Amino acid sequence: MITRDIQLAVDCLDRNDVVGMPTETVYGLAGNAFSEQAVRRIFEVKQRPAYNPLIVHINGAADLDTVATDIPEAAVLLTRHFWPGPLTVVLKKKSCIPDLVTAGKATVAVRAPDHPVAQELLRRTSYPLAAPSANPFGTISPTTAEHVERYFGDTIPCVLDGGPCKKGIESTIIGFEEDGRPVILRLGSITPEEIEGVVGNISIRNKASAAPDAPGMLSRHYSPKTELIISDNPETILERYAGRKVGLLTFSYRVPDRPGLTQIVLSEKGDLNEAAAALYAALHELDQLSAAVIITSLLPETGLGMAINDKLKRAAERE
Repeated sequence: MITRDIQLAVDCLDRNDVVGMPTETVYGLAGNAFSEQAVRRIFEVKQRPAYNPLIVHINGAADLDTVATDIPEAAVLLTRHFWPGPLTVVLKKKSCIPDLVTAGKATVAVRAPDHPVAQELLRRTSYPLAAPSANPFGTISPTTAEHVERYFGDTIPCVLDGGPCKKGIESTIIGFEEDGRPVILRLGSITPEEIEGVVGNISIRNKASAAPDAPGMLSRHYSPKTELIISDNPETILERYAGRKVGLLTFSYRVPDRPGLTQIVLSEKGDLNEAAAALYAALHELDQLSAAVIITSLLPETGLGMAINDKLKRAAERE
């Protein structure tokens, strides 16, 4: 059920159930982060493997020490600069966070969302919210309440409608070395250049792992049911599928129409922010076609283009 009734969602959360929650990045599947019962329900609904940790959502930096300890100076600087917003920091966890949330690790991923509905929901609860993306494990992330409803239907009691997500791709995740130096574990809505503007040079370590340090690091993720092909020359691939139903996703250009082709341009003016906001909604739309294939190409490997390309590569990975 899609609703705007925040108190209804609070009541569900207080009963250790899970709800769909809007954020500025993607919709989350939220539950009481202090409750093993609620956290188990998240994993059950998402069909998420227990080795993949969850992100804990809090209302702001003032609440950070309720879930984490030994906070490096770089983390303080980053949260002061980017919170509320699409930045997740991986810190040493406090014992109040169940091991199930962190996949048994001694660290917890934490962020403060920049969305009025999410913030009000957190204000009305007496606990933080564990909330991975509100989709079955490995599938396209949801950026509207309708996406979540389509995935889960009556499996969850409600989805809070906060409109389309303004960022459209996940938060950037930052971990910290033993000496406190930050490292990017997942590319996301905040660019490496923006991070470096606050803490200086930063490395990127977001490679696939069977036991990931953070969400979004597995090689296959964000995937449509339809096969996704990445090509430097999409029109050549189109010729291979002539006469068949095909989806085409491009950054800023449009190819001539042809029978069976549905194409979506992410940003006709070539704006990476606009492209990021449109990415998952476009993949959802093309996946609904039941086409033979979805064809796309990579975006400029700069700024947000790096994160968008990372999502596309993982979506195109075949097991």
